[in-house]
Amino acid sequence: MSDQIKYQLDEEQIPKVWYNIQADLPEPLPPVLHPGTQQPIGPADLEPLFPMALIEQEVTTERYIDIPKPVRDIYRSWRPSPLYRARGLEKALDTPARIYYKYEGVSPAGSHKPNTSVPQAYYNKEAGIPRIATETGAGQWGSALAYAGSLFDLEIKVYMVRISYDQKPYRRAMMEVYGATCIASPSDETDAGRAILEKTPESTGSLGIAISEAVEDAAKRDDTKYALGSVLNHVLLHQTIIGQEAKLQMEMADDYPDIIIGCTGGGSNFAGIAFPFIGDQLRDGRAVRVIAVEPAACPTLTRGEYAYDFGDTAHLTPLVKMHTLGSSFVPLGFHAGGLRYHGMGPLISHAQNLGLLEPRAYHQLECFEAAVTFARSEGIIPAPESSHAIKAGIDEALRCKQEGAGQAILINLSGHGYFDMQAYTDFFAGELTDAEYSQDELAMALAGLPSVA
Repeated sequence: MSDQIKYQLDEEQIPKVWYNIQADLPEPLPPVLHPGTQQPIGPADLEPLFPMALIEQEVTTERYIDIPKPVRDIYRSWRPSPLYRARGLEKALDTPARIYYKYEGVSPAGSHKPNTSVPQAYYNKEAGIPRIATETGAGQWGSALAYAGSLFDLEIKVYMVRISYDQKPYRRAMMEVYGATCIASPSDETDAGRAILEKTPESTGSLGIAISEAVEDAAKRDDTKYALGSVLNHVLLHQTIIGQEAKLQMEMADDYPDIIIGCTGGGSNFAGIAFPFIGDQLRDGRAVRVIAVEPAACPTLTRGEYAYDFGDTAHLTPLVKMHTLGSSFVPLGFHAGGLRYHGMGPLISHAQNLGLLEPRAYHQLECFEAAVTFARSEGIIPAPESSHAIKAGIDEALRCKQEGAGQAILINLSGHGYFDMQAYTDFFAGELTDAEYSQDELAMALAGLPSVA
């Protein structure tokens, strides 16, 4: 670790705009459809769930969106985040590759999620909304929105996937410290939750179920809006502050990535690091390989179907075209809870369909092995989600070693694992297994995809 090199921008270099990849795509994103009429939805259809400012960001094709000054001022408490040259890891792997990682674990919540929770809370506050309902998988998003809610005096209600609620008590405690209410999903507080519990009393939950509960909560109350931590266009937009900073930091290093890697659940941290570079490629032709890494136990990009589907289990959301395992699919309880979503962000899915990224899937044991190698050479313990990106980065560095190729690899280390130490305890005790999804369950879930003309 003594050879580690840090590239740090000053506060005045925090980007003043978010980048919208929709402005540069060669083909427009397929429209979001109303589930009843199967016609494209309009802003009015989303008003029960989101403030108008976020709806406008969801649908705009403007290339750059100004970051409000109050949001940018809050960003200053942890941004710009550092970019490191991973000399220790390079030495451990004996690779000619140049490995860089953008470290988002420096935020108050310990992950990239406040990049979007803060603006979402800001826009809700500006619209006079006092309460927000949301879901969370492993808890990174829930804790990030709880933090943002505390800054803007908003009441936050978090439906946390049951398996993560049980596995990660410190994430729950973190939300409560910030003033949020966190309950296990499925719960008996919503019609969607009660229906699941009646059918499967021991359900471990899923992000699709938790989304249903949060959407129902918001839709039934005039004082409440819904917030999502990934998947949607405006969420991915906010995260592009990561890649924009990384571009400046790579210039400081007098380098440019040949390969960009991020883990993918709904796609927000991946889009955050990758979209600004993909935009350069689309506009200027500067080629870069982009690798999206997901868990083999929830293989949305690698084995899912690109089709219109609901974003939640109870079918309360509009239909979006995305890579999906089916809205009723419930992944097994592996530790990377933030990657246990049945669908992939529509923009990520569209980018894959256009050939702009390469999907890859790994099992959790090999990811934990990679995380330990990284921690022992770089000193940071990655979140289980981020370990997927680390694993792909190591594999690419070893390929460079085999081929004698001195390529530059940029990894998004989307968060630290200091609230996930039970996962590491289980790993060292030999209690983790490589979860395999059920092909029969997947086939049943995909058979339930809505028929869209």
